[in-house]
Amino acid sequence: MTEAAALGRPAEMQTGHPGMVFVPGGTFRMGSDRHYPEEAPVHWVNVDGFWIDRTPVTNAQFRAFVRATGHVTVAERPPDPRDYPGALPHMLQPGSLVFKPPKGVVDLRDWGAWWRLKPGVHWRRPMGPGSSIAGLDAHPVVHVAYADASAYAAWAGKALPTEAEWEYAARGGLDGAEFAWGDELTPGGRHMANTWQGPFPHQNLAEDGYERTSPVTAFPPNGYGLHDMIGNVWEWTTDFFAPRHPADAPKACCIPQNPRGGREDGSYDRGQPAIRIPRRVVKGGSHLCAPNYCRRYRPAARHPHPVDTSTSHIGFRCVRRSGS
Repeated sequence: MTEAAALGRPAEMQTGHPGMVFVPGGTFRMGSDRHYPEEAPVHWVNVDGFWIDRTPVTNAQFRAFVRATGHVTVAERPPDPRDYPGALPHMLQPGSLVFKPPKGVVDLRDWGAWWRLKPGVHWRRPMGPGSSIAGLDAHPVVHVAYADASAYAAWAGKALPTEAEWEYAARGGLDGAEFAWGDELTPGGRHMANTWQGPFPHQNLAEDGYERTSPVTAFPPNGYGLHDMIGNVWEWTTDFFAPRHPADAPKACCIPQNPRGGREDGSYDRGQPAIRIPRRVVKGGSHLCAPNYCRRYRPAARHPHPVDTSTSHIGFRCVRRSGS
């Protein structure tokens, strides 16, 4: 019996790379000097060729993983009080963060005005007890913490992408372009990704056709044939977050090859304070990204997210590297 069969992987995962796209290796300019400070500086990076999922992992795919392995997601498990000293008892229940639009204009510096930690929320119950993913098989799985994404990737014989791999793939061959499809957000008035239209967070005009998540092939693929690299859901990468990119190497011969960014403790310079809960980089923005609040629907955009926290707008996709 093969290792894949022993782990209960679907037959199509045991041979070849179905549902994946090969991205040839190359050199590109990673980051942006024109947007949020954590995206700077632009710097040259080399990546080897790799295979990457054509779409984010869907509810149907994640269900197959759970059925085969019995995996219980982080959102379904009570937090260990030892990990959260001083936490109030009601904060130590299984659950996840759910977006709830306020009734009117709020202070955009207070994300608590639109996020709620709700008990009983997890990937099967995305809005809480009584909700379900019926009819959402082709939508990206959400309410998955980093450990859940990593467990799925290992079961599938894959891995999670590095930030450099993810950004290189998202650009679709358009090095330096603003978006994954060019330099216009809506070329010819066409929506190219599931993002927010209207004043965030209280009014979503849903001009792109979706108020929440969308089927993973609802919008056009990028130049590599990859869907949803921008919008719909943020996606986990393996890199720990640092609040800035490294500068270019002083010599062209020293361009980083397959870099891994950040440090687990969150520090980036000597003397910087460490953080208690590690934060990994998430990429791509989501259906909640809006021009008036979060212009992170771009390949260069990046955001730190605690590894122990799941939400209604974070998912993932996987990669296979040479020899795997």
